[in-house]
Amino acid sequence: MQQIDSFKRAADALQPKLVAWRRDFHMHPELGFEEVRTAGIVADHLRGLGLEVSTGVGKTGVVAMVEPDAVAENAPTVMLRFDMDALPILEANDVPYRSTVDGVMHACGHDGHTAVGMGVAQVLTGIRNDLPGRVKLVFQPAEEGLGGAQAMIADGALEGPKPAAAFGLHLWSRMPLDQIVVQEGPLMAGADKIHLVVHGVGGHGAMPHETVDAVVVASEIVLAWQTIVSRTVSPTEPAVVTVGSFHAGSAANVIAGRAELSGSIRSFSIETRDLLVRRLREIAEGICAAHNARCEFTFTAGVLPTINSAAGAALMRDVAASLVGAEQVGTMTPAMVGEDMSEFLMRAPGCYVLVGANDPDGPLNSPHHSPTFDFDERMLSTGVALLAATAVEYLQREATAQ
Repeated sequence: MQQIDSFKRAADALQPKLVAWRRDFHMHPELGFEEVRTAGIVADHLRGLGLEVSTGVGKTGVVAMVEPDAVAENAPTVMLRFDMDALPILEANDVPYRSTVDGVMHACGHDGHTAVGMGVAQVLTGIRNDLPGRVKLVFQPAEEGLGGAQAMIADGALEGPKPAAAFGLHLWSRMPLDQIVVQEGPLMAGADKIHLVVHGVGGHGAMPHETVDAVVVASEIVLAWQTIVSRTVSPTEPAVVTVGSFHAGSAANVIAGRAELSGSIRSFSIETRDLLVRRLREIAEGICAAHNARCEFTFTAGVLPTINSAAGAALMRDVAASLVGAEQVGTMTPAMVGEDMSEFLMRAPGCYVLVGANDPDGPLNSPHHSPTFDFDERMLSTGVALLAATAVEYLQREATAQ
């Protein structure tokens, strides 16, 4: 890939700025839909590059377009996405750029993603009149389970014009620096929430025959639910059913008339998700009926599975191999974590990749969502070069195909 060296040089030149941006964001983390300061810095940077910027998209999101002065109306459009939110975690790191906000921390690398996005904007703006199309930059709020992608889409982030493909990255703190995971098909799971209320008949602990014990009924449901994955879902199809909370009763000698369960389910396909939901409901209602209890089952859709298209993965694999070497590009077993980049990929098929951010000569970093999370900042320039080159390569291939 002839242009990759120029992208690498441009990204390397930005490395000091990338580190400064990332550390500033790290010191001033903001939770989902509260990224006012972060979004303001991003928007000011984009305006400083001469870009037209839309703010308040999906409450605190930012969108900008990089395009030539003279661009054809039917020119291809590609989207790059960067998430900005932090987590409600008290940081335990002793570093100069430690979070200054008590109980809030960038513990997943979104500070790095935002810095990468600002760098990509600067690199692409420098060559915008050579672009054979448009690059839509989307800085997203509230990725951490709050529906930021859906909020931006509802606010028109994918309109005017609609991108044909979407690309993005997630730095991975425990994967060696500059290793890149690129694969077609599932990368991360869909994650949804379930809630169940069991209504029995409470009474005296010494007179169980006069009651319908909600604790016993709910306990039986929890155990029966664990057979769904092992006895209903195909053994070749990954799935998880987790009950994370169980609340019932108030005294040792009182039989509870109500029990409440909450949990999550994870899968790599909509079909499997629908199967899980159907069996969860059927089992709960069947067990309740057997015990003369009743229940209320609630399913709350979360994030869709993150699924890369074959074409998008092939393109990013080519770019990544040119950037870091083919031996550094690989695949992995799909992870059961959720990521709402999936919302964009379902509408604009492309590819989401993982970029290694652990110093191979140092100790293993803490995992994501840990109070001691951190990463090797040398991945920032790699991320800039990777996404800038991916956008240009996509546009060039599309323009050639037209």
